[in-house]
Amino acid sequence: MKYLIPLLILFVSCSGEQDTSISLSDDATVISEVNIVDVRDGSIHSDMHVVVDSGIITAILDESSSWPDKTKVIEGDGKYITPGLAEMHAHIPSPNEGEDWIEDVLFLYLANGVTTIRGMLGHPRHLELRQEAQENSILSPRIYTSSTSFNGNSVPTVEAGRQKVRDSKEAGYDFLKFHPGIKRDVHDEIIRTANEVNIPYAGHVSRDVGIRHALESNYATVDHVDGYLEGLVPKSAGVDPNDNGFFGYNFTHLADPSMIDELVRMSKEHQVWVVPTQALFERWFSALPTTDLASAPEMKYMPASTIKSWTNRKNDITDGSRFNAETWNRFNEIRRELILKLHQDGQGLLLGSDAPQVFNVPGFAIHHELQYMLDAGLTPLEALQIGTINPAVFFGEEGNYGEIIEGASADFIMTDKNPLKDLSNLQHPDGVMVRGRWLSRDEMDKKLADLAARNQDR
Repeated sequence: MKYLIPLLILFVSCSGEQDTSISLSDDATVISEVNIVDVRDGSIHSDMHVVVDSGIITAILDESSSWPDKTKVIEGDGKYITPGLAEMHAHIPSPNEGEDWIEDVLFLYLANGVTTIRGMLGHPRHLELRQEAQENSILSPRIYTSSTSFNGNSVPTVEAGRQKVRDSKEAGYDFLKFHPGIKRDVHDEIIRTANEVNIPYAGHVSRDVGIRHALESNYATVDHVDGYLEGLVPKSAGVDPNDNGFFGYNFTHLADPSMIDELVRMSKEHQVWVVPTQALFERWFSALPTTDLASAPEMKYMPASTIKSWTNRKNDITDGSRFNAETWNRFNEIRRELILKLHQDGQGLLLGSDAPQVFNVPGFAIHHELQYMLDAGLTPLEALQIGTINPAVFFGEEGNYGEIIEGASADFIMTDKNPLKDLSNLQHPDGVMVRGRWLSRDEMDKKLADLAARNQDR
């Protein structure tokens, strides 16, 4: 089905001639002469002017329109604007890492065109940041935040699980975050209580739960494609579930791809979205040389101590006796097949890289993730959709962001070239707008240079 972008094109006829001047508020900004990327159908709306007022796109005008001389104008000069991206598996630092580092991480997302983030390890401070971002009192993407972690240690009993759900709901978190180690009976009471108090739940799949029961429990998302590979191992294999290794890697040789369709059908039936975080597996858990990753240009935006830690963590996991390139290649082939089929026939994918995480720099990592989605078989348009429209649909905010349409939040990325021709065109934007706040290339470069300099002492 084709969707045409709503255009408010104003024509006023006077004495047989067109007068296309418009009246704007003193706070309005016009982004002039731009090509709008329509992520619904991949069309390009050329030579348009976008009017932004109070953080909202209030009108989209054709090339014949004009406006008062006093109006603030950002010259588009024929460049392309694409909806801001969502990072659906983000991490926001905790206060003990310093408020300045929190500010830096939020900026790194924005500098890469990420205008919405879904924080996956909550903290009470993140609730405050969510409000401050909403009020535009801080420079930040739109924030959704999970609860603090539900895991085998934090919820060891049914009673602990039940109480933590209620506490998380009362605190105001957007959803519950599951980590590994949750026992089956505790898990089921958490699910029952979460449904009772009406709070979603998402994240990892504990071994005692398994992917099929997780899907039947109606997770909002399964992140990392967790549990799916283990779910491809026939029961007749008689494996010890505790021997699965890193996201099922140790079971690669036992996985039966003919079982993928069943898990995809279950994902669709139970409306469970998947956040692949493929960057985690193509970078941290891969045969890529650690030295190459550590020397990548974006690493200067992370503290030197963090790069050292990441180097050690990658070496620890890939130097293990069971890791080898041949098995990893097969492991990755299975993951890519899962990703593509979950996109085609499941509930859908949501773009997320898991950052900051080992060699995943906030913001920069989402562009790696886009490429890995192409490698899995998605088209450039489909890859953009899972990072724009899909998150808005997931959060029940369709039409409020994720598209450049009248009435939506003014969140977009300006680039010289068409990203649908090459998604790497998004990697160095000429400017980013978030809820009407314009970040020029010069401003972003100055902030990035300052951040890189400060990281030398961290």
